[in-house]
Amino acid sequence: MSMTELVASIAILLVSIFIYVTKSSKSRASSIPNPKAPKSYPLIGSSVAIFANRNRRIQWISDLIQSSPSATVVIHRFFLDDSHVLTGNPANVQHMLKTQFQNYEKGSKSRRALFDFLGNGIFNINGDSWKFQRQLSSHEFNTKSLRKFVETVVDTELSQRLIPILSAAAASNAVLDLQDAEFAKTFDEATEISSGRFNSVFPYLWKIKKFLNIGSEKRLKEASSRLRQFAKNIIKEKKQELSKNSSLESVDLLSRFLSSGHSDEDFVTDIVISFILAGRDTTSAALTWYFWLLSQNQEVEKEVLREIKEKSESPVYEEVKDMVYTHASLCESMRLYPPVPIDSKVAKHDDVLPDGTVVKKGARVCYHPYAMGRLEVLWGSDWEKFRPERWLESATDGANKNGKWSFVGRDPYTYPVFQAGPRICLGKDMAFLQMKRVVAGILRRFKVVPVAEDGFEPVLVAYLTSKMKDGFPVRFEERSD
Repeated sequence: MSMTELVASIAILLVSIFIYVTKSSKSRASSIPNPKAPKSYPLIGSSVAIFANRNRRIQWISDLIQSSPSATVVIHRFFLDDSHVLTGNPANVQHMLKTQFQNYEKGSKSRRALFDFLGNGIFNINGDSWKFQRQLSSHEFNTKSLRKFVETVVDTELSQRLIPILSAAAASNAVLDLQDAEFAKTFDEATEISSGRFNSVFPYLWKIKKFLNIGSEKRLKEASSRLRQFAKNIIKEKKQELSKNSSLESVDLLSRFLSSGHSDEDFVTDIVISFILAGRDTTSAALTWYFWLLSQNQEVEKEVLREIKEKSESPVYEEVKDMVYTHASLCESMRLYPPVPIDSKVAKHDDVLPDGTVVKKGARVCYHPYAMGRLEVLWGSDWEKFRPERWLESATDGANKNGKWSFVGRDPYTYPVFQAGPRICLGKDMAFLQMKRVVAGILRRFKVVPVAEDGFEPVLVAYLTSKMKDGFPVRFEERSD
């Protein structure tokens, strides 16, 4: 920490103490006592425990939720902050995402923290603007669009770009990092710093750094500028395409927004960045962890490969949809490593969650998919195992009476990997189709081999999405069978 940042932190501390002394305690939340909950001290709340676990925040919160009788814990992060309710209880998740949806929204603090990155995109807004963006986006996720996406867009990217790159890497025995790309680095830096704004022990420090244009805030400004220029170039190209052919056979998502009457370039830029976050970042995170888990579970990989080989070399839409075991294995991977490990809302009014936790107006309430995937009460005593069969109906021989697997999903409040309620992910079906097609395209040709010592365990780091610390270096070996 530089001298400027140290002075700024001390100034914030002194001002914060004054505000705390005059602040009412009415904003505190309460829950069923949890003996393993971190200690909360006057003025500093649980900041000592939070700071001690700053490098394993997601895992630490997961441990707290797992040890709580109600799968809910309340943390007082800092004296300037309202209480944080952290829950893995499906009843609470349904309450906040559906039953009392109108009472839980993106809070002003989160909006401000993410604004420089996401602006007024769909993931950082409430109300009419959110409804407009969601309604317009929903038209792009019909069956016709999904079919075209699989059979045209994904197949083209696989055959003309990804497979040639992997073939060259396999031929030269080169090591590739599945998380490494120049654009991805810029995007990851923006997500890391933006999420760090509201996860910091000193939640107002980022504003001082932004004002002084120093440290992480200076880097965020530079990264956001590059991302926005990238998005604007996409918009420019699409406008030129539309001007040459106003009656395109199939209008895509960006075309719909540009044709909706919104001429504000910043507004459309925010939308583009938000959908890059939704479409690229989450899918990339899911596949990174998926290939790691496959490499550690050879029997699962064999079953996935068997299913892939039952389909044509370039499977069409119906074949991809019918890849039931692969679908189950992806669900199981995201249970253990959800692309978005934690999400939060803010209470507009006082409330009481189904498990009895009292939530005061302005309190931040977070549901925790990462922790929920590790709750024995939800997944059984073998929750640590990567077992796709838990998503499948089967007879004692491992298949149903027709000799094929039958997928059995879980309700979205037990498995909120794609959110739930009115904000449930519009692109869920598209994401599964894309991932299954990519998995089929890669595994049919290559074996993915991690470049790591035996016994190595990757570490999850979470910004807005899950990442593998230090990347995921692998080799691709051509299959001979």
